Amino acid sequence: MSLLSLLIALAAEKSLSSSFWRFDYYYQKYTCFFQCNNSPLSKVKDSTFGYTLFLLLPVAVIYAILFLVDDNLLHLILSTLILIVCFGCVTTRNSYKQYLHAAFRDEKTTSELYHQQLLQDKNLPPMGFGQALIWLNYRYYIAIMLFFIMFGAAGVVFYRLLTTVIEQQNGCPLYQSESTPGNGNPDENEQQCKKEENTINEDDKYSIPSVLSGCKNYHDILFYLDWLPVRITSFGYMFVGHFSRALPIWIESFFDGKKPTHEILIDVAQKSEDNMVDERDCTAEPCLLVRLSKRNVLLLLASIATLTLFGVIR
Repeated sequence: MSLLSLLIALAAEKSLSSSFWRFDYYYQKYTCFFQCNNSPLSKVKDSTFGYTLFLLLPVAVIYAILFLVDDNLLHLILSTLILIVCFGCVTTRNSYKQYLHAAFRDEKTTSELYHQQLLQDKNLPPMGFGQALIWLNYRYYIAIMLFFIMFGAAGVVFYRLLTTVIEQQNGCPLYQSESTPGNGNPDENEQQCKKEENTINEDDKYSIPSVLSGCKNYHDILFYLDWLPVRITSFGYMFVGHFSRALPIWIESFFDGKKPTHEILIDVAQKSEDNMVDERDCTAEPCLLVRLSKRNVLLLLASIATLTLFGVIR
């Protein structure tokens, strides 16, 4: 059933363009419900309890619903719908297309603007455009697939909610070692809630519970959640790429408990792709790494199918 859900979700994700199928649509609604002054949760939003509740409440609701569903077909349908919503990111896909269009027109300045905009929107540290695509492909596809296999739809919701919260934390860059207080403004939050009824904009920045140590805590949780999936994903890159070149990097990184997870994945992926890249062509590396990522997704699907046949995965 897990494999069937994954296949349906991957096939449907790109063809469903409505905002109704986007995770940010529901994230904005949930954030407004949590932040608005007339919400029963508004009293605890600036507390440690509120910080925890913000992450765990949707996960608990999803888990309870799926746990109470006895019908296997209905369980499959609900899990697949959740997967479709959590898979992918329209803004990242659009940024990639716009970057390529500008590069093919030889508009290097415009391409660089799209590059920097993507890093800013996703709250990423400085990295190349192809490197950012490798990491975001992991975050929006491979990690979702692995969490679905290991923890079900509730685990997928938790991971996607956590990564979205981190992306929306202005002034708190990803992987930053020091925490930064939240900057939520009650008046602005109230205005946002009123606007939400009329429009849903995927590029909007949403408010989250402003806990003093929340920023660092979110990053710490994500670091440990990504520890094993990143190493599994990077291992797959070796199989679909240049195994002998990437293996030393993978072995060295496997026992490094302090190296940022995005650096591990990017280093192994770049070593796995042995094609020479023309430095004057700013589209060469992104296109090569995207093709490598697609091969890795197919490898993961084939592995899941094999484990399903042997009864390891249901």
